[in-house]
Amino acid sequence: MTSELLPMVVLAGPTASGKTSLAIRLAEQFGGEIVSCDSVAVYREMEIGTAKPSREERAMVPHHMIDVAWPDEQFTAGDYSRLAREALRGISSRGMLPIVAGGTGLYLRALIDGLFPAPVARPELRDRLRRRVERLGPESGPAHLHRVLARLDAAAAAAIHPNDVPKIIRAIEVSLSVRSEKGGAIPMTEQWKQGRDRLEGYRILRLGLNPPRARLYERINQRAAEMFERGLLEETARLIERYGRECRALAALGYVQVAAILTGEVTREEAVAQAQQGHRNYAKRQLTWFRRDDEMHWLSGLGGEEEIVEQAFGLVEGFLKHQREGLLQ
Repeated sequence: MTSELLPMVVLAGPTASGKTSLAIRLAEQFGGEIVSCDSVAVYREMEIGTAKPSREERAMVPHHMIDVAWPDEQFTAGDYSRLAREALRGISSRGMLPIVAGGTGLYLRALIDGLFPAPVARPELRDRLRRRVERLGPESGPAHLHRVLARLDAAAAAAIHPNDVPKIIRAIEVSLSVRSEKGGAIPMTEQWKQGRDRLEGYRILRLGLNPPRARLYERINQRAAEMFERGLLEETARLIERYGRECRALAALGYVQVAAILTGEVTREEAVAQAQQGHRNYAKRQLTWFRRDDEMHWLSGLGGEEEIVEQAFGLVEGFLKHQREGLLQ
């Protein structure tokens, strides 16, 4: 029943689409606290390259799930789900509105839908697939594997970039690791629907930011360039000195391009251009992921930022009104 459910707002969208500022305005307007849903913002000491909310923005409204792990710690989607659910319970217990804001689709899925039990790893299959890619070469290898995945799991293939070999291999491995009663492979996305620990007790309004492509790319390019101007090179050098070049968190966009500057592989100008392109590609993948959610209310904002704010305010107000009416029944 509606009266038994607590309200919760999800604000998703691609990088540089304006999630941070809109989440803060929603929190101020409707008495909310923000739960970050970003796989890099969880790490301490990584400030510039993560585009975290500033210290001033975090002082305006409470933020959760930022700076909860060290860069050299293993931090998984399951860890995020557990800690974020604790944050949700605390926010709701204070009578505040939880606003989950971010662009990491896997973390959002883990929080709301839960994770399925991971099948037993098959390193021999993984190695065989890697060797096949190496044998076919960088042009044909990834495309071949992506076609294999498309036959096994079309939904997973649609969500994974054709050049993202590690994710393609993992999806193939998972799909081939579990068999149906008839002996056929069970697609990874079908396995995701089975045995999950879904989030209970919340009624969720999903808002998705989808600004015009030209405007989004302009913001992405500007943000990436500003990261370098604000000291991303120095921040990356400090992190490498403290945690080493193999630190997994430093494989994030921006940091990996700066690391290439430090080793003399690229110039600063080349690194900026590569970071901009990488973020634009990432934004495309994020939109592909979130567009699969049929419950998402998309905010296009063709008239600008204030139009997006007005749309979001109207949707949240109507959502909370419906919630209050349900409580009175």
